Amino acid sequence: MTGLDRRPAAATDATTLPRGPLAGFAAGSIGMGVWVTVPGLLLLYFLTDVLAVGPWLAGLALLLPKIADVLLHPWVGHRADVEQTRRGDRRRLLLLGCALPAAFAALFAVPAGLTGAPAAAWVAVFFVAGNLLFAAYQVPYLATPADLRIGYHERTRLMAFRMVVLTLGILLSGLLAPLLTGGDTASRGGYQLMGVVLAVGMLAAMLVGVAGIARLRGSAAATAPAGHGGWRALRTALRDRQFRWLVASYLAMSTTTHLVLAGVPYYAEYELRRTGLTTVLVAAFVAPALLVTPLWLALARRVGKQRALLGAQGAFAAGSLVLAVGRPAGLPVLVGAVAVLGVAFAGMQLLPFSMLPDVIRAAGTTGAGTYTGVWTATEATGAALGPYAYALCLAVGGFVASTAGQTPVQPDTALAAVRYGFGLLPAVAMAAAVKLQRRYTLDDAARATS
Repeated sequence: MTGLDRRPAAATDATTLPRGPLAGFAAGSIGMGVWVTVPGLLLLYFLTDVLAVGPWLAGLALLLPKIADVLLHPWVGHRADVEQTRRGDRRRLLLLGCALPAAFAALFAVPAGLTGAPAAAWVAVFFVAGNLLFAAYQVPYLATPADLRIGYHERTRLMAFRMVVLTLGILLSGLLAPLLTGGDTASRGGYQLMGVVLAVGMLAAMLVGVAGIARLRGSAAATAPAGHGGWRALRTALRDRQFRWLVASYLAMSTTTHLVLAGVPYYAEYELRRTGLTTVLVAAFVAPALLVTPLWLALARRVGKQRALLGAQGAFAAGSLVLAVGRPAGLPVLVGAVAVLGVAFAGMQLLPFSMLPDVIRAAGTTGAGTYTGVWTATEATGAALGPYAYALCLAVGGFVASTAGQTPVQPDTALAAVRYGFGLLPAVAMAAAVKLQRRYTLDDAARATS
């Protein structure tokens, strides 16, 4: 890192963004929320309990496409910076990313008769395509706060708008997706219907987001496309000590939250013994964010983003330990613990994403797209590692895969793996996130200069 941004304080840095463009920008997160939530929630279960894919192979089918993201996202970030330099915006990449809903629908449209390894291959191919299109949209989208001449607190406010709408998208898709598949009687046809219905909503939201970004750039002066970007910015990002610690902590957070999301249907069916509780647990996990995001915003203003984030991480770890107890704790206690995770999740979405543009501005680089590409690659890696870690727990426990309509008897070791993978493992991973996050030291200085 080259140190704090040495630019003189400008009037544009104190800009208060109008609510209309903020809402339009935030709307794009609905489409991204569907892509992050539904595959994370249902894809592993879809493979093991509908397509008869063994848990170890199902985990690989989700992990390998995400590994490709480690290369794809920084490359997309490089292209985003090239677009910014040549054209003054990143609109073309955003529009390319609007093809994501087609890949989403295809992901669940596995042809009749495909089971086992061929079905896993189908899912993996369209997962790769979807991840690339998701990167094309997500990277320039998340580079927007760093592009704008706004201050420390306004960046948090911008991401708070995004977080509320993202949460709404996560909540709606998390509740609707299991219902559209058929719930307790889910079938291939139900998954195909779900894919098509949600894809239509994704497309509409993402197009509104493109328009919202254009309006935001007109409301607050965007950073001039001077200096360096692309591969030089990638080297700068990787050498940036503050960025490395923030990214490392976020990798642990992303892995943990996606692990929990992948484990929800298993925990509901095999630990709580009621498949219908999947939607209840999803609602308990996501819904609190709609209420508490303004509180996280207020807390960040009072104590700073870093301290608020450490509190969110600690709360998540504590709630996870309660879930490891399982049925003896009682359903109300378990649902309450999931709600605690949801409150913490809201902070862990708002705060790191608003700290990222702080790091970029402090580094004095115009390679915002490249920084963001590394960040989203990290998020994608966590999205892969989480379900894969849970799949490994199931495989070690001897979990028996099946097709739709079958109810195999699971060994006690598999049931224990369902419970401890959902509770104990997330607590350990989040403890690692806390340790890494404490190494980030930029926050007080970034706050003082805004």
